[in-house]
Amino acid sequence: MLKKGTAAEQEGILNAANLICIAARTAPKARGLDNIITAVLTGTDKDKLALKMKSIGRNNNNKTFLRDSGNINRSQAVVIIGTKIKPLELRLCGFCGFKDCAEMEKNSGTCIFNSGDLGIAIGSAVSTAAALKVDNRIMYTAGYAALKMNLLGKNVRIAYGIPLSATGKNIFFDRK
Repeated sequence: MLKKGTAAEQEGILNAANLICIAARTAPKARGLDNIITAVLTGTDKDKLALKMKSIGRNNNNKTFLRDSGNINRSQAVVIIGTKIKPLELRLCGFCGFKDCAEMEKNSGTCIFNSGDLGIAIGSAVSTAAALKVDNRIMYTAGYAALKMNLLGKNVRIAYGIPLSATGKNIFFDRK
């Protein structure tokens, strides 16, 4: 079987996306509790995400969403990484701004360790993408749209998108 050019590169992007999800999964987490959720979007699912981002941009006069939707359109895949918000029940914490985890939950707060773990997972993910020589960019806009589309489930309240590309020139630079 002969694979040339874009067919081989597309398969490589999908392999990289899977490895990027593994990197997010295995990243260190507070108390070893894993609240990270990952997904890989390609084809029509990726296109729907770009359309949602464009809609958000138009409806809110937000050029960042419009610009980023163009990057999603031109990318071969998008990894979405999010976190469920679950308190870690640490004693003497209060980093979330509430007295304790029960008060945080009662007030729909966000456990700082969940968002911290998400940041570490994203760092591990893009480090893996870079090691694999896959062009990428972290986009809050893609994560926001994914949440609005409920792609990761109702318990996920924070997410980011990482579009992936393998072209002769990095599509995530020289953006207007």
